[in-house]
Amino acid sequence: MISRISGLFAAIAFATAIAVSPVHAQEAKPADAASAVVEGAAPAAEAAAPVAAAAPKSTDNPYGLKAMIDHGDAVSKGVLALLLIMSMGSWYILITKLWDTSKLAKEAKEIRATFFKKASLADGIKGLGEGSAFRFIAANAVEASEHHEGALTENIDRNTWVTMNIDRSVYDVQSRVQTGLGFLATVGSTSPFIGLFGTVWGILQALTAIGVAGQASIDKVAGPVGEALIMTAIGLGVAVPAVLGYNWLVNRNKQVMGEVKAFAGDLHGVLMGNRQVTKR
Repeated sequence: MISRISGLFAAIAFATAIAVSPVHAQEAKPADAASAVVEGAAPAAEAAAPVAAAAPKSTDNPYGLKAMIDHGDAVSKGVLALLLIMSMGSWYILITKLWDTSKLAKEAKEIRATFFKKASLADGIKGLGEGSAFRFIAANAVEASEHHEGALTENIDRNTWVTMNIDRSVYDVQSRVQTGLGFLATVGSTSPFIGLFGTVWGILQALTAIGVAGQASIDKVAGPVGEALIMTAIGLGVAVPAVLGYNWLVNRNKQVMGEVKAFAGDLHGVLMGNRQVTKR
């Protein structure tokens, strides 16, 4: 009897051991798998770290001016080249005319203080620099005063003849001073529309390419359209300095030509007050 009870307990213990052992095996397997995943993820994270660190180094803008030049067609590049030429011409005129008007204003100040204090007009003319606008006016005025002869000019009195020649000389100087203002006016009025044409053309090409590709995602639309809009900005950047420079030069020319006309009026009075002009 005791041997049977002992056998029963032994059978129960054996069955319990068999039932519990798979549970421990199943618990051990997920733990081993988790540790393997952690160990495998560590090298992957270490390998991805340099890539993540290297990513911010890329600073090229795929939608900027450089991209437009690289990917633009002949029309876009032609419009850009035209705007560049117009801008360079505007700045050249602004700088050269600033130099010319400054030089003319300086000469007017010196002449107002010294010219009419000379012993004769010939001495005053010799004291003026070669190529000076004031020397040009004075020389023509003296020439007209000294040479008032001829079958046709005899019908014109001396006063009118000298006045005509002085006014003609002043007009020539004024035309020389105003050279380039027409170009500035043209640039200021047309460059925004040239830039707008470049924008419209760029958008047309972008929409055509999107339609052919059949992709209307934001990256396919924003890039080409943004590149095209740069043309309008460039056109405005060319027009604004040209317009401001035009208005500024017009005001400077008025001031300088006022000095020139005042000199011409004083010279006319001196010539009319002296019947004979000292020979040069």
